[in-house]
Amino acid sequence: MTSEAPLVRVATEDAVTTLTLDSPHNRNALSTRLMAELTAGLAGAAADPEVRAVVLTHAGKVFCAGADLSEATGADPTVGPRGLVDLQRAVVDCAKPVIAVIHGHVRAGGLGLVGAADLALAGPAATFAFTEVRLGLAPAVISLPLRPKLDPRAASRYYLTGEVFDAAEAARIGLVTQAVDAPEAAEVALKGLLDAVRLGSPQGLAQSKRLANAEVVRSFEQDADELVELSARLFGSEEAQEGMRAFLEKRPARWVR
Repeated sequence: MTSEAPLVRVATEDAVTTLTLDSPHNRNALSTRLMAELTAGLAGAAADPEVRAVVLTHAGKVFCAGADLSEATGADPTVGPRGLVDLQRAVVDCAKPVIAVIHGHVRAGGLGLVGAADLALAGPAATFAFTEVRLGLAPAVISLPLRPKLDPRAASRYYLTGEVFDAAEAARIGLVTQAVDAPEAAEVALKGLLDAVRLGSPQGLAQSKRLANAEVVRSFEQDADELVELSARLFGSEEAQEGMRAFLEKRPARWVR
């Protein structure tokens, strides 16, 4: 009997731990197992005194499709959103800088991972969308790391419309640090960031990250419980159930006009 292949591949080299989302069957959706493996990978990197940074990236054409809708029902509707809160907080609380490297599509909950990362590089194939509104949902718990970083007007537009936008727009509105025009350019940009981070002391990096994330941490401390409840209430609603069925059945939801 062979063990299951990991959904998050972990590799450490040259003082950098790379966590690669590798769950192609559901487009790297945030299943319970993937979130647990990612949390464990972050904890391992945080505990390694030789590691100076964490790179969060992905296999395939999708960085992360958001919540795993196959797990959206259960006895306790707060489990899913609470799990995502805890995962995002693990990224924020990791004492090492976390750099997201995005070469594909990011939707819904996946944007929370991007927002929680300290730095984010997006290549020319990257696209982004807050698709919750089209499913009868709202970008509730992912707003915890995102609202302190996003341009407010842009947040209003993309939260309400669910439009797809590209890497350049993601950089303009504060979702990512840098957009690059070729995959090779992303590797060059990443190397530059990692070379700079390797010059930092563990203490200096940890405390500088803490300062940079002060507003994000306040967001979690003030609003996490309220937004978990909101997310759970929306997921359990009749509209959201219709929206998710329509998505899975590849048809317009009843409210579309």
